[in-house]
Amino acid sequence: MTRYLLRRLWYMFITLFIIATISFFLMKLLPGSPLNAADKLSEQQQAIVLEKYGLNDPVPIQYVKYIGGLFKGDLGVSFAFDNIPVTKILMDKIGPSALLGFQALLLGTTLGILLGLTASIFRNGPLDYSSTIIAVLGTSIPSFVFAGLLQYLFAVKLNILPVALWGEFKHTILPTIALAIHPMATAARFTRTEMVEVLHSNYITTARAKGVKESAIIWKHGLRNALIPLVTVIGPMAVSLMTGSMVIEQIFAIPGIGEQFVTSVMVNDYPTIMGTTLLFAFLFVAIILIIDLLYGLIDPRIRLAGGSK
Repeated sequence: MTRYLLRRLWYMFITLFIIATISFFLMKLLPGSPLNAADKLSEQQQAIVLEKYGLNDPVPIQYVKYIGGLFKGDLGVSFAFDNIPVTKILMDKIGPSALLGFQALLLGTTLGILLGLTASIFRNGPLDYSSTIIAVLGTSIPSFVFAGLLQYLFAVKLNILPVALWGEFKHTILPTIALAIHPMATAARFTRTEMVEVLHSNYITTARAKGVKESAIIWKHGLRNALIPLVTVIGPMAVSLMTGSMVIEQIFAIPGIGEQFVTSVMVNDYPTIMGTTLLFAFLFVAIILIIDLLYGLIDPRIRLAGGSK
């Protein structure tokens, strides 16, 4: 186990280093200037600002300084937001995004598993067809479409929930539902497919022949094995949800990391863009490692490579 974890951590380090390098040089290809008000500054003032941020240095020198700062935990300072450290910006913005993402993931996967389970138990019946339609619609229609419909129905027509803004729990309800629809559809589709296959397996037939209760077969033997492919899908989805949905946060005026990323791109705020990218990449590779570890908990027959050494 120790060797496996050390090897995976080394791969994570290499992956993040490559992503940081690619992100840095892609930033240099962006059109425009990182100076928001460059047209209002004289050439001398622009030169002073560029010198302050080290943008007058040759690109290789800028790259070495940037990578050196990363090794010290320094993501740099924002060009556009009053010289605020990028780390502070991300810490301030990750909260709303993580809260919405967690709520959406919990709601979506719970409902999706129940839908998929119901569809597999009542296969080829009305409940199965209904669940399939819901899964197809949830997968096919973008979340921002549902967001607009939810705002129109519950905020404009019924006037029982706020259209947007942030601050209270009621402000999280509509964006959470909008974000939860895609995870729900994905979880329902995977759960149904896997449960249908599992419930027709030989060991399930043997369990029924031995008189094992149907509820025990479904919950203990069936669902547990059906969850393995679902965990693989939920992991990256969780990272995407908890690091902010750019469109949803714009629609509901949520001060999250997705909204911050869009703003940073619009003003060419290189450090904030690269910091957000690295945060997303770190969470993604970390969740992949956690998923691998969860496999062994869900199904004890699965062992990590090199785990016995």
